[in-house]
Amino acid sequence: MEQGSLAFTAVYLKAKHGYIGFIEELPGVNSHGSTIEEARETLRGLAALIFDEQGRGEQMVTGENVMREPLLVPVPLQP
Repeated sequence: MEQGSLAFTAVYLKAKHGYIGFIEELPGVNSHGSTIEEARETLRGLAALIFDEQGRGEQMVTGENVMREPLLVPVPLQP
């Protein structure tokens, strides 16, 4: 499978026990690590999962108590 790449803004915060990282453009994608390198690699892997259709399909929740439906979210229109 051919691969490309996308650029995002990663932010790292020094914490008491290492580093916390998150991607500004992808809410909910965040990581932590003992070192900034560890936090960076974990963050990169988590972000890649979002764009990995095969991985996403394998991790889908299934069962009789699971419902899926389209969710429309209003967004402001550009003038």
